Amino acid sequence: MWKSFAIAAAVSFAVAQAQGAELKVFVGGAMTETVTKISEDFARTSGHKLEIVSDTTGALINKMKAGEKPDVVVVTETAIDGLQKDGALVEGTRTNLVRALVGVAVKAGSTTSPDLSSVEAFKRSLLAAKTVSYVDPKAGGTSGTYFEGLLAKMGIAEQMKPKIVYRTTGAGVADAVATGAAEFGVTFIAELSPNKGVKIAGPLPNEIQLPTNYLAAVPKVSANQGPARAFIQAMTAPGGQAVFKGAGLTLLPAH
Repeated sequence: MWKSFAIAAAVSFAVAQAQGAELKVFVGGAMTETVTKISEDFARTSGHKLEIVSDTTGALINKMKAGEKPDVVVVTETAIDGLQKDGALVEGTRTNLVRALVGVAVKAGSTTSPDLSSVEAFKRSLLAAKTVSYVDPKAGGTSGTYFEGLLAKMGIAEQMKPKIVYRTTGAGVADAVATGAAEFGVTFIAELSPNKGVKIAGPLPNEIQLPTNYLAAVPKVSANQGPARAFIQAMTAPGGQAVFKGAGLTLLPAH
């Protein structure tokens, strides 16, 4: 009886997979634009439906801890390390994707930009600015947590407090700059570049840069592990890699 039930369940599962799965994909903010583009192509060619859930890496991990069950996670390497340590990932699905850099943006058409030629020059630009936007560390954002710590290391945290325009996502930072709510914004370049209302002034100086690796994996809670693996393969295929490179992201070598 149990054997018959198991066979029937396996057949039903296979049929559901063949008809098209509904995948929930958790994506860290810096990767949202690119992963969404790749997902649209994947949906057309595979017949699967994908729901992209974009948030800070910290917020996404908290969603998982609260019981949400994504089929794919695209988050920072540090977060993947944590999930792997907790035994939360399907073995063999951890996959290198790209490296993202933190940059600075000003409003499109602006004739002035912060000086990014050196750490000291950038520090002077920060002190001269009226308002600066970045992701609120309380939202769990990688770039915002780093940048707030950087202000402290530079010894200007107190001077900058009245100027800070917090946002909960990198896209929100870009919007703050585009609408004039902030003179310039600091977050991952891949989050700034999709907004046509901003101009990328450049990456942070190398000495204070935060190169951040983003990886993908299938969590054990996924009910669609086959299609989830297929989507990760699509991200590492030539078409997916072209989307990443087009957004200024650096491809990581396969591990």
